[in-house]
Amino acid sequence: MSGHHHHDHNHHSPSSGKVLYIALALTFGFAIVEFVGGWIANSLALMGDSGHMVTDAGALLIAAIASWLSKKPPTSTHSYGLLRAEVVAALVNGLFMLVIVFALVSLSIQRFQNPESVDGHSVMIIAAIGLVINIVVAYVLSRGEENINTKAALLHVMADLLGSIAALATGIIIYFTNWVIVDPILTLCICFLILFSTFHLLKEVLQIIMEAVPSHISLNEVGIKMASIKNIISVHDLHIWTLSSGKIALSAHVIVKDFDHWQNAIEECKSMLHESFHIDHVTLQPELLEAQILHRYNENSGV
Repeated sequence: MSGHHHHDHNHHSPSSGKVLYIALALTFGFAIVEFVGGWIANSLALMGDSGHMVTDAGALLIAAIASWLSKKPPTSTHSYGLLRAEVVAALVNGLFMLVIVFALVSLSIQRFQNPESVDGHSVMIIAAIGLVINIVVAYVLSRGEENINTKAALLHVMADLLGSIAALATGIIIYFTNWVIVDPILTLCICFLILFSTFHLLKEVLQIIMEAVPSHISLNEVGIKMASIKNIISVHDLHIWTLSSGKIALSAHVIVKDFDHWQNAIEECKSMLHESFHIDHVTLQPELLEAQILHRYNENSGV
């Protein structure tokens, strides 16, 4: 048995973890400001939102730790390294979002049943500050490496950004009209948007965990292209899966005419898989046809 292993575990941007720490500091810092502001203004809505911000700060901390773990080199225990730490963090963050949505929906239902007075002026000021902070955090995260981990963190921040917009709109409406029921109405709208994004994220995470073929890749197309390479007759036991965001692995048994030119076929396969499908972690096992099958193949192909 012989094979070829092309490993590449270090595609992470050095700034990937750094932007998460910056986002964490900004988010947690404003959560404290918002809680103090809510306490002074006697606003349960603002204090509740500060709890949401603390949860998001925790999510960013998980994402930052996962980013750090994912850079660890492979070991005898974890031969792929800890790349999947990002996927686990994204899963945890997605589940956190579902809990947050459930809590917000429950609170909104209570507000419909028992409307509470809200200090619209204080809500406007603090929500406006929160909007600016969340825009800055979203910008910082968008400038870092794009992977499923930062996507999950950005999802939390975008939820906060939408929350700030809703809080600002709520403050304005309540300040000018005293229509307090607008608070739970806008909250439910935001919950719908958060659910849509969260389910999309969780679907992507579960596909990676279940080692599904990436959605943008056709297994049959890859097999056909590999089999069309010179010296390769056919491909079987072809598997393609995602190690972590942007890191796709492939393994296959490849039936070849002979071993004399196998190395050339390897290089051509590697080049094709990288250029056509962005697959860089490749493991191929060459196999020879039995002599009589090879002879029949040569007769049919006119060789």
